[in-house]
Amino acid sequence: MSANTYVTAAAPFTDSGNTAWVLAAAALVLFMTPGLALFYGGMVRTKSVLNMMMMSFITMGTVGTVWILWGYSETFGNDIGGGLLGNPFEHLGLSGVLDAIYGYVPADAATDTAASGGIPGGAFVAFQVVFAIIAVALVSGAIADRAKFTTWTVFTVVWATLVYFPAAHWVFAFNGFAAETGGWIANQAEGLFLGGVGAYDFAGGTAIHINAGVAGLALAILLRNRVGWPKEAMRPHNLTLVMIGAGILWFGWFGFNAGSALGAGTLAAGVWVNTLGATCTAMLGWLLTEKIRDGHATSLGAASGVVAGLVAITPACATVSPWGALVVGLVAGVGCALAVGLKYRFGFDDSLDVVAVHLVGGLIGTLLIGLLADATNSPIGAAGVEMNDGLFFGGGFGQLGAQALGAFAVLIYSFIVTFAIGAVLHKTMGFTIGAEDEVSGIDLVEHAETAYDLASFGGSRAGSGGLGFVASRTQSVTAPSPTRPTVEPTDGPTTKEEATR
Repeated sequence: MSANTYVTAAAPFTDSGNTAWVLAAAALVLFMTPGLALFYGGMVRTKSVLNMMMMSFITMGTVGTVWILWGYSETFGNDIGGGLLGNPFEHLGLSGVLDAIYGYVPADAATDTAASGGIPGGAFVAFQVVFAIIAVALVSGAIADRAKFTTWTVFTVVWATLVYFPAAHWVFAFNGFAAETGGWIANQAEGLFLGGVGAYDFAGGTAIHINAGVAGLALAILLRNRVGWPKEAMRPHNLTLVMIGAGILWFGWFGFNAGSALGAGTLAAGVWVNTLGATCTAMLGWLLTEKIRDGHATSLGAASGVVAGLVAITPACATVSPWGALVVGLVAGVGCALAVGLKYRFGFDDSLDVVAVHLVGGLIGTLLIGLLADATNSPIGAAGVEMNDGLFFGGGFGQLGAQALGAFAVLIYSFIVTFAIGAVLHKTMGFTIGAEDEVSGIDLVEHAETAYDLASFGGSRAGSGGLGFVASRTQSVTAPSPTRPTVEPTDGPTTKEEATR
């Protein structure tokens, strides 16, 4: 969130320019979820791509629905638990929200100054729901190829309700903006402008990336490993999709970060520049690491470096200078590339490196604020708002401690609750498909479809999704050929897996 002190306007008015920017940013962030589907979909094997993409797409249906029903209220309703939870019944079905106008005043302005830059409640609802959608979708990459789609669908609702909405309340619900009382991390940060010390998280490094990354870790530990992992290579089936998906994510991320200023002005512009810079150096850092370690700079490494940089700069984009943003990106590119090897060292099958990119990247970006926060040369400083300096700029260790507290509070809470949710669903519904079904292909088992119907090129209509296709799929599952291989043939390791063996 912005470093302004937010207040509901005493004399409500709508700023059309700021409203247009927030709605455009919301659309950009929504576009990131299909981009994530392409990014993740290209990284799995041919027989899993539709399921992987559907795990992202379904979050738009489930999380979007529950956000309107109770999610917004749980996140931005008045606090009912010492900064831990908003009242889920206060704005049930968005009651009393759409006709509200939210505005802000600079922290150093007189308390009776009229709020400027007002945006309608509906625009704020739109901007925040797309954050919730992609936060849940990010988790799916850790359990690719083996999760039951029905169980995953239920998980998206339960996890959003018990993990994401509370964590977002902690980080995003400022006192006086959309609610009279808000979350404990947000209100610590508000204390910064009164001389206190609290955590900065401008656009969701804690509530979204650390949260989703550690949730992916919990599920990867809970669910069995994929058949053949780690001995068998599981190559990305379509690196073109991966590159397109990464490009869409980069495009949409400008709405993610710069849109969090909730207005079109100096702050949003500075955040845009920092988001670009960090992403550029992160890509270079990842490719340099690959070149030194493996002798090759790969397209998968470039795409992964882009995402790592975007993740790391998300919490820091308003509080570091452009030079600081370059440092954040470079550290994230190198650090996340090296972190890919953690899953082999500790034996958890994080299919698409959600832990290495989102958990590690989120931690890097959040903690580096404590070192690199620059009150003079950051976007917040350029906007004329007071903030604390980091350790390297004479601010002492207080800011670093506050960043660590916020980061690890979300990490510990998310891991414990996610593991509990996953365990209950695993015991009651089952979370993984059978090993034989995984070998056959989760697309066929869960969706009765294939991503690439190569038979149609020969004039056959088989496999187009008709009844004959479903019947043949049923026969293949219930009566498998004794000569069918136990593991899909491959011709080499994935780039990231090859680099860590």
